[in-house]
Amino acid sequence: MNILIAVGEKKLSNSIKRSIESNGYTATQCNNGIDALTQTITGLYDLIIIDQKLPEKNGLEVVLELRNAGNQAPVFIVSANYEISDIVAGLNAGADAYLAKPVDLPELQARIRVISRHNKQNKGASIRVADLLIDPVNHRVWRADTEIVFTTKEYQVLIYFVKNAGKLLSRHEIAANCWDEEVGTFSNIIDVYINYLRKKVDSDFSHKFFETVRGKGYIFKVEP
Repeated sequence: MNILIAVGEKKLSNSIKRSIESNGYTATQCNNGIDALTQTITGLYDLIIIDQKLPEKNGLEVVLELRNAGNQAPVFIVSANYEISDIVAGLNAGADAYLAKPVDLPELQARIRVISRHNKQNKGASIRVADLLIDPVNHRVWRADTEIVFTTKEYQVLIYFVKNAGKLLSRHEIAANCWDEEVGTFSNIIDVYINYLRKKVDSDFSHKFFETVRGKGYIFKVEP
């Protein structure tokens, strides 16, 4: 894995870099938001670790610009602010995880291993469900020959539903498999992301994949 570390504090950045490289990964460092954006344009990264409070352009702004540009690389935000509102803002910006400072390096390594396994699992043949076509290698999705652009989190949630097509999935199950488990306990973020997917996948088609089962969860329906 090739990992970008965009952290303003040199000591913390170096500590993360040593930890990453000790586990056989490649790490590149930068210390401000402008450089972070430039690095993502000129380099291909499997993971971006970014500080929320970067000089020149903060971490949330960088993540939003990356997602708007179609960059789907997983992003971990690190921050000294660990209030619920901060976590929700980071996840809604398109981040995949939100880590408190001082960063717990064993926890970081565990999260990186999850990303690594996820990348390996997606290196397979195309997936077709009805008129939905998914390229798991390049994280591209089409419906009826029209390509749909997703954020990393939207894509992850979609894949979880596709792999469990026809099953009733509770909000707890979705949270546990697509976010940290605690996400489901403090916000309606699951419902928010289902609405995002509905707008992108279902809105222009008569067959709707996503069905709400009131009080229980959601089903990804392959057949009308």
